[in-house]
Amino acid sequence: GAGMGMTAPVSITAFPAEDGSFQQKVKVSLRIPSQFQDNPPCPTDESIKIEERQGMTIYSTQFGGYAKEADYVNYAAKLKAALGSDAAYRKDFYLCNGYDPPMKPYGRRNEVWFVKE
Repeated sequence: GAGMGMTAPVSITAFPAEDGSFQQKVKVSLRIPSQFQDNPPCPTDESIKIEERQGMTIYSTQFGGYAKEADYVNYAAKLKAALGSDAAYRKDFYLCNGYDPPMKPYGRRNEVWFVKE
């Protein structure tokens, strides 16, 4: 029942299939605003969970436009190629982040994050 507004980024955890596409399983995460961090309201919908995300080190790439699944897959492949085989990062998932509201037509920011092991 508490109105919190939108926060950025909206983060989608993608679990890549063998061909690099998303598996059907994805997880969407929204940041709880600062004023609710210490005591977040309890969700009334059982499908909504509150998780604490620990600090992490990431490898990241940024791109613009209205991001679609194919864009995230493409930029994840480019980031993987840029890192080469020596970089140690989680291969079982990566994070797709969008920072802008849908009504913003220009100057949009999207990122792909690989979490360093």
